[in-house]
Amino acid sequence: MTGANDSQDTSRPEDSPALSGPDAGGFSRRRLLGTAGAAGLAVGAAGGVLGGSATREETPALATVGSSAVAFHGRHQPGITTPLQAAGHLAAFDLAPGADRKAAAALLRRWSRTAQALMAGRPTADDTGVALDAGPSSLTVTFGFGRTFFGRTGLEKQRPLALDPLPDFSSDALDPKRSNGDLWVQIGSNDALVAFHALRALQKDTGDTARLRWQMNGFNRAPGATSHPMTARNLMGQVDGTKNPKPTEKNFAQRIFVPSGGEPSWMAHGSYAVVRRIRMLLDDWEKLPVGKQEQVIGRRKSDGAPLTGGTETTPMDLEKRDASGGIVIPADAHARISAPEANGGAAMLRRPFSFHDGFDGDGTPDAGLLFIAWQADPYRGFVPVQRKLDRGDALSRFIRHEASGLFAVPGGCAPGEYVGQRLLEG
Repeated sequence: MTGANDSQDTSRPEDSPALSGPDAGGFSRRRLLGTAGAAGLAVGAAGGVLGGSATREETPALATVGSSAVAFHGRHQPGITTPLQAAGHLAAFDLAPGADRKAAAALLRRWSRTAQALMAGRPTADDTGVALDAGPSSLTVTFGFGRTFFGRTGLEKQRPLALDPLPDFSSDALDPKRSNGDLWVQIGSNDALVAFHALRALQKDTGDTARLRWQMNGFNRAPGATSHPMTARNLMGQVDGTKNPKPTEKNFAQRIFVPSGGEPSWMAHGSYAVVRRIRMLLDDWEKLPVGKQEQVIGRRKSDGAPLTGGTETTPMDLEKRDASGGIVIPADAHARISAPEANGGAAMLRRPFSFHDGFDGDGTPDAGLLFIAWQADPYRGFVPVQRKLDRGDALSRFIRHEASGLFAVPGGCAPGEYVGQRLLEG
């Protein structure tokens, strides 16, 4: 829970959808695949006034959520600075025995072609029709490479030092079958069917080249669910993401993206994603009175403001003391320990999804956070903050890290290119 894209508007609050109008990107799927579903709804609503002859001009425009599109091409890959999406899927794949660098390049070429089409609201060649009636709904698809990918493709010399294995932490209870992987895919959308459609299309694209290693499903609050844009809450009910770096900050790109002159050169404008499945021990957490929960976090539950007062965005006064002389924000409060000012400025862009995968036999919910943190260097972002949290975070009693992955996510691609081309053909 620790937590400037040329292709996207990153100045919106994170719960606001990226609006680009119903004709953005040359979609829509409904126009290309037919309008029978929309026409049928119109007939039912109008008592047969339209009959069965509704034309494309009579088809209602897509609603705001459906019409929003995110550009596939750009300096950075989509899905990093894109505002939080309502539905998401994370998946890791391992290359099949015998699949080499050439096969991997062909797979990334297929994946990029599919992602570009779906993000623009266009169907794939063998489209299943799952998202037939919807627009792109802010769909994003992001691709990354795990540490083991480089050995299996003969590209060891191109493996970044930043992909060295993450250290062990005391709160880890990691399942190796749900961790790491050669290739990583992140899918997000503001419509769950659009997100699933993309997942299925990319899975089919793998053919005999790669095999699914693990897959996780997530969700967030839907755009428009609140009276005004607000920072999202996690399943503990806490406002989560207040201290996220903002694209408007002067050093945002320096913290989140690899510079153009960085090493290796193929990672220019890319980022590193730390992925953790963090289970929340909700039964234990929910037994705490709200006041105790606020002491664990260091912020008010009602509005996310620090215990030292103000609003959500008011800086924490880490030195403030109460009438008895004790510090107002406890020494082991999560917000204190994870604060950039308490970690030499170390920061990462947290862009999570919540998850719920049912209940254990005793009724305990298998739920929590699919933690995704973006940074230019995980050993200057995630690792120092997590080490400090590992030594004394009050929240650690209520969470368990059950899966982990670290992936190199290259920069975006230009029209006519595919993601990872500079690595695979360089």
